[in-house]
Amino acid sequence: MSWWFARAEDQRRTDHLMRFDPRFWTVNFPRPMMASVVSTGPASLRVDAEFYTGADLAGLIWESEDRHDHPLLRYETARDYREVQLSFRWRSDGVVPLDAVNGPTLTIEGRDASGQPCAWYVRLWNYAAGTPVDARITIDFAALSGGFRLPDNADPVWAGDIDRMFISLASPGFGSAGALPAPVAGWVELSEIAAAGESAVIGIGDAFLPEHSLRAATGYDDQYHLTPARLMRTIEALGYREWINHYVGMSHQFRLRWDAAEARLVADDMGTTPFNPPFLAWHRDFAARATALGYQLILSLSYELFDAHCPRGWRQVKADGSPALTRWAPPSALLSPAIPRAQAYLERCAAALATIAADSGHPVHFQVGEPWWWTGSDRQPAIYDAAAKARFTAETGLAPPPPVANSSVQLSDAQRRYFTWAGTLLARSTIAVAAAAKAAAPGATSYLLFYSPQVLGRDADNLALLNMPEGWRAPAFDVFQLEDYDFVTEEDTAAAARARQAVDTRLAYPLAHQHYLAGFVLNPADRDQWNAIIAAAEDARARGVPQVFLWAMPQIMRDGLTYFEGAEMANAFDDVLFPLSLGLDAAAEPVFTTQVVTTASGREQRNSGWADARCKYELGSGLRAESELRELLAFFRARGGRARAFRFRDPIDSSSAADGGEPGAFDQAIGTGDGVRTRFPLTKSYGGGSPRRITRPVPGSVRLAVGQTEQASGWTLQPGGIVQLETPPPAGAAVTAGFRFDVPARFDSDSLPMSLAAVRAGQMPPVALIEVRED
Repeated sequence: MSWWFARAEDQRRTDHLMRFDPRFWTVNFPRPMMASVVSTGPASLRVDAEFYTGADLAGLIWESEDRHDHPLLRYETARDYREVQLSFRWRSDGVVPLDAVNGPTLTIEGRDASGQPCAWYVRLWNYAAGTPVDARITIDFAALSGGFRLPDNADPVWAGDIDRMFISLASPGFGSAGALPAPVAGWVELSEIAAAGESAVIGIGDAFLPEHSLRAATGYDDQYHLTPARLMRTIEALGYREWINHYVGMSHQFRLRWDAAEARLVADDMGTTPFNPPFLAWHRDFAARATALGYQLILSLSYELFDAHCPRGWRQVKADGSPALTRWAPPSALLSPAIPRAQAYLERCAAALATIAADSGHPVHFQVGEPWWWTGSDRQPAIYDAAAKARFTAETGLAPPPPVANSSVQLSDAQRRYFTWAGTLLARSTIAVAAAAKAAAPGATSYLLFYSPQVLGRDADNLALLNMPEGWRAPAFDVFQLEDYDFVTEEDTAAAARARQAVDTRLAYPLAHQHYLAGFVLNPADRDQWNAIIAAAEDARARGVPQVFLWAMPQIMRDGLTYFEGAEMANAFDDVLFPLSLGLDAAAEPVFTTQVVTTASGREQRNSGWADARCKYELGSGLRAESELRELLAFFRARGGRARAFRFRDPIDSSSAADGGEPGAFDQAIGTGDGVRTRFPLTKSYGGGSPRRITRPVPGSVRLAVGQTEQASGWTLQPGGIVQLETPPPAGAAVTAGFRFDVPARFDSDSLPMSLAAVRAGQMPPVALIEVRED
């Protein structure tokens, strides 16, 4: 296994792309409207939109810089359009037509010839031939002007430095105040899209990585603006195969209706479908493409709904009467399984998703995603909506007990009974939602996604009653899916293991009926969390979990995560030691890389490229006999020259002890306890600068101490030189270690010149090794 963060400059395989390729347009829009774009052919695309107010306006966008794709797949940044001509056929309905005021306008954002930021507004009707709803449009960027009427209002475009351009699509009532009398479904088709001219073709990354065993996870709320073809290109090119777990989201899927009582737009549970037309168009295309490429697509529905459009009477409620809202900004609400209309809405959504998959010819896989009674950072369980309390009384004949304002308190018998009943209701609700999908698509496979840190990370006894009910016990669902990314990113592997054991004991799904979701990295600044995430994914594969997903593709694309599998990789490592007798007299040379710039005054500016030295070793002086030369030759050939790294025992620096002697448990500080963390990488400090990461400790040599006490047990040494404790050290406790270590190294050349005559004359060949950086 290997992974790294790719950059655009790492592109090695490239192809050519016609500018304005339909796959690479995006859409965006303000709420409450919705829109999506789908490529319908090699030279055509379609935008679907649904308008709700007189202020709704969508943009069909082409960007000069590819900010959305994985770095190995991005197209070339090309801001100069002066040698480009764009032509296409325009057809539309349900949007302001080409000839009207507020009709489709090409807004161009960039800089003028002097480098000043500028925007031009090009009325497409000025470059159209045909009718306002069916026309051929030709745009020559070298002779293009903004302005409503030409030549009277001409504003010449300088197309040499453009950042992006977008075509505006306005609702039929654009400019009017408030909600439209009824939602309006509009669409635009661009066909026969062609780019001509000397700059009509640009480069594009064309990486196609080997297939591996990890699976893709996607989310519509994060990727609604991309075409399904673009997303599927990325998934396939990065080596993900067979399965895609797709979360349909909580904020872009619903159709809306005006609620007079609430005086706002809310999710529509009365129309023919709960989903808006852009969502349906996008997902039908996505499902069809997944099917055509041989992927199994799991469609995931959660109990979350964007609060701005969630009916107030559907929400879970805390003891203080406040609704259950997540910490997203803006927040989502959690739907109560006790409220009949909310439950019916979820069942209709499940049936509609199953129909989308079935209509594509795809085997139907439906997931109920992370269903729970909400308990946020304030620890207030949201189980006290009026419908829940009334239903408890109707089903048990008992009055609801005094509410619990903090889930960590010890429950009375009556409160425990209420918690258990609420958990049972949640189980019945989720099973009914899955049954609705199976009724719409007989033979569908049902999945339950369980997020263990929310339930088993704290107050586990109480929250398990609510959110890990016995009603979920196998075979309530066909497949149980586990997600535990908070445990993973906090490196609390002990808690993750305890949670897995609790789930297995309580719900008893056989390993063959389990999946695992590893991830995700919320903030780009925390992308190093991928190290722990991929380790957790590999651990799940080693445990025999049939399908392991990386959650999620938006973060993979953003961070440039690139994953490989297989033994025949250029950075492969053989866990063998370079022959000690050959390395005893090696000359070691720690190397830094520092750029030094001397100014005219003689002062220097120094920029260090490496935080730690990288060692080089010269072995020629250590070889003394033909037998040693033969031993070296055998080792060199077995490693394939530079291809495979190995262990090398540095004759000068191979101990954690400052004097190079026997290691002690207090030699090196490797971390400080925080009451949660259980994984501590081995490091060695040299009196200043960044500590050196030790990835190849000598087996059996590691000693560990927490605080002032050496630990003879309660910990293990994991691959990569990571100490794994069974129990997190208390906050503030120093974690120290002592060890002997080897340096991961490789030969510095693919050739090994040698001559027996030279050897017999006492002239041994120079042999160089170089240290290998490991994560």
